[in-house]
Amino acid sequence: MQPLRRFERQILTNYLIGSFVAVFGVGSLFIFETLTFSSRERTLLLAIMTVSVIIMFSLEYFVYKKHIRPLNEVFLSKQPTLTQLTDAFRTTHRFPVLTIKRILGPHFLGLSVPSSGLTAFAISQGWLDMPYYLIGLACFGAVLVAILHALIEFFLTYRVTESMLLDLTELSRSFGYGDLELKVQDVVSLRQKMLISTLIIGVFPILLFVLASAVQLTENESLRSYWNWSTLILIVILCLATFCSLLLYENIKKPILALQAGVAQIESGQLNTIPNPYSDEFSQLIGGFNLMVEGIEGRDLENERLLNSLFTLFAATLDARDPYTAGHSLRVAEYSVEIARAADLPEEQVELLRKSALLHDIGKIGIRDDVLLKEGRLTDEEFDKIKQHPVIGVHILSQVHLPETLQPILPGVKYHHERYDGKGYPEGLAGDAIPLFGRIMAIADAYDAMTSDRPYRKGMPVEKALSILEEGRGTQWDAHFTQLFLDLKRQNITTAS
Repeated sequence: MQPLRRFERQILTNYLIGSFVAVFGVGSLFIFETLTFSSRERTLLLAIMTVSVIIMFSLEYFVYKKHIRPLNEVFLSKQPTLTQLTDAFRTTHRFPVLTIKRILGPHFLGLSVPSSGLTAFAISQGWLDMPYYLIGLACFGAVLVAILHALIEFFLTYRVTESMLLDLTELSRSFGYGDLELKVQDVVSLRQKMLISTLIIGVFPILLFVLASAVQLTENESLRSYWNWSTLILIVILCLATFCSLLLYENIKKPILALQAGVAQIESGQLNTIPNPYSDEFSQLIGGFNLMVEGIEGRDLENERLLNSLFTLFAATLDARDPYTAGHSLRVAEYSVEIARAADLPEEQVELLRKSALLHDIGKIGIRDDVLLKEGRLTDEEFDKIKQHPVIGVHILSQVHLPETLQPILPGVKYHHERYDGKGYPEGLAGDAIPLFGRIMAIADAYDAMTSDRPYRKGMPVEKALSILEEGRGTQWDAHFTQLFLDLKRQNITTAS
């Protein structure tokens, strides 16, 4: 019930604002500043207006309860049906238009008709000293005031319906109905809004001025009093035109700002859809924007899957050259990810590390088979050729022109054979001068090399490999990451036993 109560409070606030500006502001000013009355006549007219306003309010309340009924049915029900939610959604979208109907009918039947009848009766009894034709002019003025009131509330109500539409959509999703759909006949186009409001803003002040002039000229006593009166009326007209124009501008500005914010988010790499509580052309525009965002997300997801497949394919193709090292790149990637997550690295960085590890030996493509696949011990010259594979790997990947987001994978490929004490290759970097990915991958690569079978030896037991890593901690490998890996592996051994 909370959203409905908030909605009704805002509708009531809008009604009071519109009534104050139109009925009590313009209407009262028109009557009491245009015509001259005695104190007794003013009191009588106020009494007539009070009775008429009470009738008008009663009729408006009756119509309002009819309009709000679909929303009441939804929020009073513990399990609203899809039909009830759809009706409430459509009613909320149409509420600004329903507001115009709610105001214009009661204004005519509840205000103009009773006040005209009571005024005519007062004139016939001699209680009011004014010609009967002024009643017709007053009715015409009442219609203008009603139109002004309706226009003000029309735009104010649009601002209120936005939050209710979002609440109804969220409620529909929570009950498993999905998003609610708006029918074409419920849409009030931006063209209609601007055409109606522009005509009223342009024509209303002129009609009001002409009407007031017609009444005032019958009462005019001096030229000076006429100019005093006309200046006051012109000020009121100017204020009204400005107020209505600002309402129209605010109604258009909000969705435009939402679109601008959405575009800015896309430029910054954030793909977020925009809430769409609108029911004019902006609804289609924002709907199209959201479809575009979803399309970009789908494309990025598909590209990411394709990219991951390509990285895995490259690693498998590389490992296929040597059956004794099959799966090496995948295992090094797995061990590297374990270390990175144990070190609480950001997930984006973990994913880049995984890609780097999958391609860490890609440079071996440039090594001759008689050297790379040699079963015996390598000569110094042959080992020097093997040590070139990190540089060759970076050279190969540089030819691909990796996007900026994938550039961080290159240091891991190039520096995974550096030693923490500076005795590694290809550049002999030491300590923290070795890039982060290189330090992590060096541990994973060494562990898999020690525990995997090779043509000239069997893979050593896990405990022995861990002991070697422990001995080389702080000299051959980064002490912090090595300890994390040791703790992980020993914890797994303990859990398995």
